[in-house]
Amino acid sequence: MGYVEKNLMQGEKLYVEGRLHWTIFSKAILFFAIAAGLLIYSLKTSMAGEAQVSLLVRNAGFLVLIPAFWYLADASIKRQSTELAVTSKRVIAKFGFIKRSTIELNHSKVESFHVDQSVLGRIFGFGTLHINGTGGGITPIPNISDPLGFRRKAMEAIDASQKNS
Repeated sequence: MGYVEKNLMQGEKLYVEGRLHWTIFSKAILFFAIAAGLLIYSLKTSMAGEAQVSLLVRNAGFLVLIPAFWYLADASIKRQSTELAVTSKRVIAKFGFIKRSTIELNHSKVESFHVDQSVLGRIFGFGTLHINGTGGGITPIPNISDPLGFRRKAMEAIDASQKNS
């Protein structure tokens, strides 16, 4: 049970949950690819009889695995510890594992949503969602999967709650 489920108010329903996009793993993927390339090259050089070059390249390949695992762990923790949700009463964003940061906006306090997507974001389906609250507060939520879909669901929930009031 996550933060959102634990903090639902009485009678509040969960409409949609968002996730961070898989592209947050891109640094880890890049470093793993470099390490794999170096290790494969070291195998080829060892078969060709170039033992010293092979040893140097193999050690470099293993050294590149250190940041690869670091970025993998960092992205995994970010993805698991970020919760995004639209309920029947609020828009909720929770970030952090040990140090927690939460944003909860009642539907009546949300003025607008703004989506930023780069060319890669349009191709792969991710972007940054900015939630504008009354009083000038702007909350950016970077690297969200399907930001347009999340925005649409949030706006539908806000419209529904305003019609019921």
